[in-house]
Parts: sequence; structure tokens; C-alpha cells
Amino acid sequence: MSGRLELVEGDITALAVDAIVNPANSALKLGGGVAGAILRRGGPEIQQECDRIGHCPVGGAVLTGGGRLPARHVIHAVGPVWGRQSPEESDRLLRSACRESLRRAREAGLRSVALPSISTGIFGYPLERAAGVLLAAAREHLEREPLPERVLFCLFGDEAFDAYERVLRGLVPGPD
Repeated sequence: MSGRLELVEGDITALAVDAIVNPANSALKLGGGVAGAILRRGGPEIQQECDRIGHCPVGGAVLTGGGRLPARHVIHAVGPVWGRQSPEESDRLLRSACRESLRRAREAGLRSVALPSISTGIFGYPLERAAGVLLAAAREHLEREPLPERVLFCLFGDEAFDAYERVLRGLVPGPD
């Protein structure tokens, strides 16, 4: 793997990285949860830029400026709502949202990106299942692409951090 995959626990809006990922809705309206925190800290110009873009399909991602955030950009990734399609289709759409986020970062020449646990808040995606899909997609990207060089999963709370850590240990073989 050419890049670095990391887990951190905390507030994604406080990270000084090239871009943070917003777990967005397809209308790109910044409401509650992570999106609301991005709006409060980053300012209304992020929502104004989203309004100009207008829409993003489930499984897609779009790039905006970061407003007053420490991050220069926000990548708005639209994950699936759990239960609206089959579990396999949900996994495919979540994987696509992660891949598209990292593709936007690569296209913009960004070196570091922080992602939250996309779709596991109000969209109801099972935490450990999402961790498996998202970590595997990020790892695959890091194995194939030079940018971004650093992918962080910024997780809110011990439960999310512990779930991602368990899944990551299963993906990365340890010393014998």
C-alpha cells in the first residue's frame, strides 16, 4: 500500500487536512449531525456552493470549498439509507460513495482526506458492516492510486472507533 490509512477519534471539523468528507444527502442540504457541524464551523458559503451544484446521486460525491474550516475542501458523499435496497446493493452504493470521495480528492491533487462513518447516523447503516465496506474501499484506493497519500477515518465516540479498529485489524495482517 503506497498511502497511509489511519483511525482517529474526534471532531472531523477540527482536522487540518486537505479535505473532510461530509456524509451528505442527495439534495446536498447541510442539516444535522456531521453536516450540521460542518455548516456551523465552516460557514454558509459551503451550503451556498452546494446549492449551486444542486444534487448528487446516492453513491456519488462532489467537491466544494471548506469555508472557515481548517480543511481547504469538503467532499460531499451520498451514502445509502439502510433498508431502502438490498444489503448487497447498499454495500455497493456505500463503497461507491467512498471511492468517489477519494477520486474527487485525487482529481483535485489533495494529499490528505478525513472521512466519517458514512451512512451510520440517521441513515441507519449497521456500524460494523459500514466499517468493513468503507475501510476495504479506502485500502483498495490506496493500493492503486498515488493520491490522496493519507486517508483518515475520523470517528465520533468510542463505539465507532472500536468497531473500525476491530475491522481494520481483520483487514491488515499482523506479525506472526
